[in-house]
Amino acid sequence: MDDPQPHYQRLKTFVVREIETGRLRPGDRIPSELDLMKQFQVSRMTANRALRELQQAGAVSRIQGVGTFVSARTTEQAHVDIHNIASAIRESKQSYACRVVYFGTEAEPDICQAMGLLSASQYGRVKLLHLADGIPVQHEDRCVNLAFAPAFLDQDFSRTTPYEYLMSLGPLQAAEQVFEVARLGVELAALFEMQASLPCLVLRRRTWSFDLVASTASITAPSNRYRFHGATGMAPDSARQLPRL
Repeated sequence: MDDPQPHYQRLKTFVVREIETGRLRPGDRIPSELDLMKQFQVSRMTANRALRELQQAGAVSRIQGVGTFVSARTTEQAHVDIHNIASAIRESKQSYACRVVYFGTEAEPDICQAMGLLSASQYGRVKLLHLADGIPVQHEDRCVNLAFAPAFLDQDFSRTTPYEYLMSLGPLQAAEQVFEVARLGVELAALFEMQASLPCLVLRRRTWSFDLVASTASITAPSNRYRFHGATGMAPDSARQLPRL
């Protein structure tokens, strides 16, 4: 009996099954558009649509000039989407801007240890204030492994985000995340122009790529200005017609 699924859906089902069975693991490169075209006898447009929708669902990450890789997803526990805050703000019909608070190199032993670096190794650090329609909504404090991103210090983070730069270098292999609730504190309260006693959400994250700790980050957002979003598993196509929670 002929497969009633549209061609692009057959491709998506094939890739998802390869991931679910473990034949494709987080960080693995998946077949290229050309490979899928040959294997399934479909057009380039069809193969591109399948990969694009898998990327939108978070199952894969596509890196221009490098390839398409299985994302670091888990079906066992909820996670927070790792995305580009600039895109998220623009998608909500707000203007995005970024203020660089600090940018340089450091060699703090505790951070070196957290990144798997030798003691007193240098790493890059950037502190950014992300704004939506001119209002500060998120503070990002990110430390970056210079072995993974040697040109990190040459970047202009008033024009691009660390997410965009790091994702251009390699696939997201794995991520570890911890949520905390805290008070803003004096330093961040001054940046957000809010009271230091106000509650905020703190997301601490460590990410891997090519078997290296690529970066660690502490992302802080006042609870009344920003919310984190996450999903797990592969929702059906009809889910895209539903509003976000």
